[in-house]
Amino acid sequence: MESVLGRYRNLIILVGVLFLQVLGLAVQVKRGPSAGEGTRLIRVWAVGAITPFERSLIWVENGGSTLWHNYFYLRGVRAENRELKAQIEQMRLEQVRLSEDAAQARRLQSLLAFKEQYIQKTVAAQVIGSSGSDLSRIIYIDKGEHDGLKRDMAVITANGIVGKVLLVYPSVAQVLLISDQSSGVGAILEKSRLQGVLRGTPNGEVVLERVMSDETVPQGETVLTSGGDQIFPKGLPVGTVTHVGNGKDLFLNIKVKPAADLSKLEEVLVLVEKQERQAVADDSAREKAADILAQRLPGVPDKPADAAAATPGAESAPAADKTAPNTKVAGNPAVAGPKATGDSAATSAPLKSATPKPATPQSKPAPATASKPAAKSPAMPPPTAPQPSGDDANPH
Repeated sequence: MESVLGRYRNLIILVGVLFLQVLGLAVQVKRGPSAGEGTRLIRVWAVGAITPFERSLIWVENGGSTLWHNYFYLRGVRAENRELKAQIEQMRLEQVRLSEDAAQARRLQSLLAFKEQYIQKTVAAQVIGSSGSDLSRIIYIDKGEHDGLKRDMAVITANGIVGKVLLVYPSVAQVLLISDQSSGVGAILEKSRLQGVLRGTPNGEVVLERVMSDETVPQGETVLTSGGDQIFPKGLPVGTVTHVGNGKDLFLNIKVKPAADLSKLEEVLVLVEKQERQAVADDSAREKAADILAQRLPGVPDKPADAAAATPGAESAPAADKTAPNTKVAGNPAVAGPKATGDSAATSAPLKSATPKPATPQSKPAPATASKPAAKSPAMPPPTAPQPSGDDANPH
């Protein structure tokens, strides 16, 4: 039995030769506007043959990605969404607490006549030079006495404090940076509220001194101005804590990275005028939860003002009426006025019949036939019959 190659040998050779000729033509022939810049025919055929497979592959990839993001990945998004909602609720509660604490602080500041300093007016200045020495950290600005600058005025930037005015000339001023070893700024830690003194070191670093070694100061905590130096207003950013170690004399050695880049200063602001005003409490009315709940309950009506005012008088009137007849009966039970009640009239009637006639010698004094007094007059004594005198008992 002949093999397939042996049987169709001539046909296979013919097909191979034709394929090679077509391939050679495809390599040589170019398609395009010009023969020199056109695309070879074999490349066109190759692109046309591969493109359907690439489209199918991209479609499968996009479908798988869509399925992953819309189903499998969505399960993680739902869990993350629940966690974010819980965090939002916690932050809302924290915001309410902080707002209440802030309102309380304003009320206490107003009560204690606490005064705060605010930035009222600043003058923009440009840095025109530096001291050029490693022992002193000083810069020069292009504003001076003619622009209203004075000694010990605060110099700041949008990021944080820079220093204070050291010397003032007619058109130039000298500024002492906070990184200088002769400077001193009152500072306070934002979270722990520990106060200290910010000073520079000979190598240009900034440290926070006068913080006891038994205190805990975490790295990364923000340092603000305390306002105790009477130069910088309270609350301006100073920098962040970068290192905490043991210092001398039971104090911590706290290194601070300044918020303003002191080595690349170009423009600064000089605090020319500060405004000192008393803190004002927040008097804005805030509804309480109990009031809101009372408004939502229709079964709890508001108490009328006129009914509340009329209640005391209405209670006192009957008491006076009840006391009047008792007073008259207790004062003189035998005599009843024209305005006496039925009880007092009934009491006076038996009293008149209780008086006996003079008894005969043979007869004993008649017993009193007066009826018992009314139950409503406990203060009246029971009537007794008068004893006959000696003349009436033994007549001559």
